[in-house]
Amino acid sequence: MVIQAEPLTPEAFAPFGTVVEAGQGEPREINAGMCIRWHDQCRPDVVDGEVSISVFEAKPRRLPHVLDLIERHPEGSQAFLPMDGQPFLVVVADGPEAEPKAFVTAPHQGVQFNRGTWHGVLTPLHEPGLFAVVDRVGSGQNLEEHHFDTPWQIEVKRHG
Repeated sequence: MVIQAEPLTPEAFAPFGTVVEAGQGEPREINAGMCIRWHDQCRPDVVDGEVSISVFEAKPRRLPHVLDLIERHPEGSQAFLPMDGQPFLVVVADGPEAEPKAFVTAPHQGVQFNRGTWHGVLTPLHEPGLFAVVDRVGSGQNLEEHHFDTPWQIEVKRHG
């Protein structure tokens, strides 16, 4: 079972969450004109607990990518914000029985998954795989995983 990844766009990703990137939303000039703040692009959504920012260092994956696991967080949204300027693979699904969708980010894009959205694990395509991750911390179970009986293969078209 093969999935062709497509470029990440705010419109295509909207059912699953928010694309976070410069150039989106309301620009505000700050710091004496030396900085543009792309204001209020997304808001973490947590049921109980607190919002946390962590740094993840993930090993890059090879293409084609074998997708055998998706997960979701019913108690809070989760954002992956690259810190290394490299594109990464984003996988989402309408549920464990649905065919996943795959996106490749531009180097300057991050994502916030809606609370409860099924998604692939953090999947960098290049080293060093550094990400700021914004999600919920607190008591209770906030992770559900689904292992596919038959893994999906995700391919990315190379342009140029």
